[in-house]
Amino acid sequence: MANILCVAGPNSKYREQGAQPAGFWAGFWHGLIVPVAFVVSLFNTGVRIYEKNNRGRWYDFGFIIGASISIGGGGHESAEYTDRFR
Repeated sequence: MANILCVAGPNSKYREQGAQPAGFWAGFWHGLIVPVAFVVSLFNTGVRIYEKNNRGRWYDFGFIIGASISIGGGGHESAEYTDRFR
């Protein structure tokens, strides 16, 4: 049975018989929930932050975009910090 939150790992819906590999949108979702998935993965071996059964670069691209949104991968703050010391 696949997990309810569509997180990556051995219980992923992408591991079921005949399932398609995770694509862009799955990677995007896994990137968005990466902070929560990481904490849960410390206590639950059935949860991982990255799906191994994926379509390659499209999954990676979605994962990076989602992780950038959830973790804050922009350079806006560093630009403000640099402006203060000019």
